[in-house]
Amino acid sequence: MAAEKEIRELNNLNISATTQDGTIPAPQKKKEASCCSSLKTFLVALCFSYFAKAYAGSYVKSSITQIERRFDISSSTAGMVDGSFEFGNLLVIAFVSYFGAKFHRPRIIAAGCFLMALGSFLSAMPHFFMGPYKYEVAQAQVSPPNNSTGPAYSISPCLANRTLTEDMKAGCVRGSGSYMWVYVLVGNLLRGIGETPIAPLGISYIDDFAGTENTPLYIACLHTISMFGPMAGFMLSSVFAKIYVDIGFVDLDTVTITPQDSRWVGAWWLGFLVAGVVTLIAGIPFCFLPKSMKTKEAQQKLKETSRIEQKATVKGFALSLKALACNRLYVMLLLITLLQTNSFLGFITYKPKYMEQQYGQSISRANFITGASTLPAAAVGMFLGGFLMKRYKLGFLSTSKLVFACFFVAFIMSLSVFIVGCENGEVAGITVSYNGSKLDTLGDGRLFSPCNADCTCSTQQWDPVCGANNVTYMSACLAGCTSSTGAGKNTVYHNCSCLESPALPRSVTSSVTLGSCPRGDTCDRMFLIYVITQIFTTLIHATGGSPSYVILLWCVSPELKSLAVGVYMLLIRTL
Repeated sequence: MAAEKEIRELNNLNISATTQDGTIPAPQKKKEASCCSSLKTFLVALCFSYFAKAYAGSYVKSSITQIERRFDISSSTAGMVDGSFEFGNLLVIAFVSYFGAKFHRPRIIAAGCFLMALGSFLSAMPHFFMGPYKYEVAQAQVSPPNNSTGPAYSISPCLANRTLTEDMKAGCVRGSGSYMWVYVLVGNLLRGIGETPIAPLGISYIDDFAGTENTPLYIACLHTISMFGPMAGFMLSSVFAKIYVDIGFVDLDTVTITPQDSRWVGAWWLGFLVAGVVTLIAGIPFCFLPKSMKTKEAQQKLKETSRIEQKATVKGFALSLKALACNRLYVMLLLITLLQTNSFLGFITYKPKYMEQQYGQSISRANFITGASTLPAAAVGMFLGGFLMKRYKLGFLSTSKLVFACFFVAFIMSLSVFIVGCENGEVAGITVSYNGSKLDTLGDGRLFSPCNADCTCSTQQWDPVCGANNVTYMSACLAGCTSSTGAGKNTVYHNCSCLESPALPRSVTSSVTLGSCPRGDTCDRMFLIYVITQIFTTLIHATGGSPSYVILLWCVSPELKSLAVGVYMLLIRTL
C-alpha cells in the first residue's frame, strides 16, 4: 500500500509539472542558472564600479599639481581639496555599512555611483566659469626689427638703464588666486559620499551568495580590476597634461611655455568629465539586480541575514561596534593597514611631483610611467595573492604567513629610494655661481653678477631658460640676453653675456632656449633604476594585499562583515 501511494503521488507530480507540449520542465535547474547568472552579473558590475571609482580617485591625485597651479593655491590648500574625498566618506560610511545591509544593497550602490558622477561633473565646472590661465611672464622691452628678413619684433629681456617698476619687482604678470577651487572641493566631497556603499555592501553581497572557497578569488578579481582604474587615470592624465588647459579658447601660437615647464597647466578638467560619464554608466546595472539570491550558500546564511535585520537598531549598532573593538585580531589588522596606508597615500599622491623634482621628468611623463609600470604590477600582485590562496587552499595561519612575508620584503625594498636619486640641476645664482663654482647656500646678491649688472632684472620671477653650457638661468634677463628671434614656444634669446664666462664650460653659442636644462644621462639611468625597483616593490606588496583583506573577513562573525569593512575604511580614511 505504501508503494502504491508513492507511485500515485509521483504521477500526480508529473501531471502537474507537465506542460502543454508533454515535456517536463526543470524549474530548479533554471532557477539555479538564473541565480548563478545574477551573481556573475553583479560581480561584473561591481568590478566595473571598482574600476570607475579607482579611475576617478587616481585622476584627482595625478592632477593635484595642475589644480594647484591653475587656481593659484598653496600646497596645503590643494591637500585640503584632495582630502575632502575622505571627509565625505567619513560622514556616512559607518551608517551605510551597518544599516545598508538591511535594505536593497545593489540599488544603494547604484545611488552612490550616480552621486559620484554628479561630483565629477561639478569638479570640472570651474574651467567653464574662469577666464584664460595666466602664467608668470618676464617683463621685456619690445623693439622693432632691424631688417626686413628678421622677426616681426625683437624682445630684449635685459632692460638696461631702466627703473624697476612695482610689477617687475613682483616678478611676474599673472592672474590673482581664485576661489573657484571650492567647486572641486565640493565635487570631491560628493564623490566621497557616493563611493561609501560600493566596497562594504558589494563585498558583503558577494560573500553572502558566493561559495566560501570562491570568495578569496572573487575579492582578488575585484582588487585586480580596480587597479586598472588608476592605470587609466594616470594614463589619461598623462594625455590631458600635454593638452594646454585653455585649448579651444586661446590661440596656442601665443603660448610660450611647454609641458616641460613648471608653469604649464594641462587640460585637467577633461578627466573629470570622463570620470562623470564612467561612474554614471557604472551605476546603471545595479538598478536591475535583485536584493538577494536563493543559492545554497544563501540558505546556509539565512539565519545570519535575519540576525542582521533584527539587530539593525541604534542599540544593536553600539553593541556591534563594541564587538569589533574587542576583537584583538581585527584591531591589529587595522593598525597594520593604517601604517601602510599613511605611507601609500602620500606616496601615490605626490609620486608624479617627486619624479618631476627629483628626476627632471614632466608631469605628463611621470603620470604615464606611473600608469604603465607601477599600477600593472599592483594588479598582477593582487590577482596572484588570491590565486595562491585558492590554488593551495591556504588556511588562516598560512595566509597570515604569506601576508607577513610579502609586506616585510616590500618594506626592505622600498628603502632603496634613499640611495637612488639625481643631483640638483645647475641653476646660475642658486646652485652654481655665474663663474661655475658650486654654492652651498643662497646668499644675498648671488643672482647678480657683472655679466648682468647693467640689466634691470627681477629676482622674484621664475621664467627659466637653458644655456648652451647646460646651466639654467632664472630668466633671460639674468642671463644677460639682449635680443631674440622666433615667437611663442620657439623663442630663442641671443647675445647673452652671462654665457661667455671663461670659467663655465665653453659655449658653442651665447643663446638660450625656453625651459630648464635636462638632467643628463646619469640621471636617466638613476630614473630607470628607480622605476624598476618600484615595479618589484609594488608587485610583492600587492601580492599580500588580497590575502590580508580576506583575513579581515575571516576574523569577524558573519553578521558583522559589512560593518567590519565599513569601520575598517572609516578609520583608515580618518587617521
